[in-house]
Amino acid sequence: MSFFTSLSGMRNSQTDLAVISHNIANAETTGFKKSNTAFADIVATGGSTDPRLTPGIGSSVQGITQDFALGSLVQTGRGLDLAISGDGFFATSNVATGDLTFTRNGALEVQADGGLVDSSGELVQGFTVDATGTPTSTVPASINIPTANAAGSGLSNVSVNAQGLVSASYSDGTSEPVAQIALASFPATGGLRSIGQTKWEATAESGPVQYGNPGQGNFGQVRNGTLERSNVDLAEEMVGLLTAQRNFQANARALDTATAISQIVLNLQS
Repeated sequence: MSFFTSLSGMRNSQTDLAVISHNIANAETTGFKKSNTAFADIVATGGSTDPRLTPGIGSSVQGITQDFALGSLVQTGRGLDLAISGDGFFATSNVATGDLTFTRNGALEVQADGGLVDSSGELVQGFTVDATGTPTSTVPASINIPTANAAGSGLSNVSVNAQGLVSASYSDGTSEPVAQIALASFPATGGLRSIGQTKWEATAESGPVQYGNPGQGNFGQVRNGTLERSNVDLAEEMVGLLTAQRNFQANARALDTATAISQIVLNLQS
């Protein structure tokens, strides 16, 4: 029994090490959210077992949870670098499939055809607005910025304010509102599925996506010229790394001890 108990502890320490290593590897990844490992004990018992004689038979991984705490916001000076100061996600649509994903990485750029995309080339979602910049829709769509205005002047600059209003400036000195960036939230953020590239997708556990305007309700404001860094605390992760290593070593030593005791018993029998 002790062999399997120690083995479960070693396996769990390996899982803990893998999660911590992943956190450390992404300490400088924009918009990354760290994960934590939770464990549960395993008890060998039955309805008629004396509770005073109930042995434990090891532990198991109860779950790997994501920590969506806000990372530090750093200024970049680039107008289309956006960060959400508070809750919410940027919504993006895959150009080929139309699938929606969600991210905290607001490093955006304008394509040659006027599409506003994130760092992986997916189209940012937003609400249509009128000439005063007031949203006219509650259903987001891909943001496309006209590369020329009605007078034929070419696009010279794109800016975003704290309410997520995207404005286009043209070479003749005019500017006009184009769209308002839509922020997404979920009933249970911890249920989102990470799919890499600091993106998540909705699941049955997260609940359906809900869209809103930046700075309203529970949605945070949009800060331009700023990006959100990873929320990984390297000092905390290094302590966790040492703890996981010691746990692995302790379980390995317990396994060695169980092996030695078994060998002694076998020698006595022979």
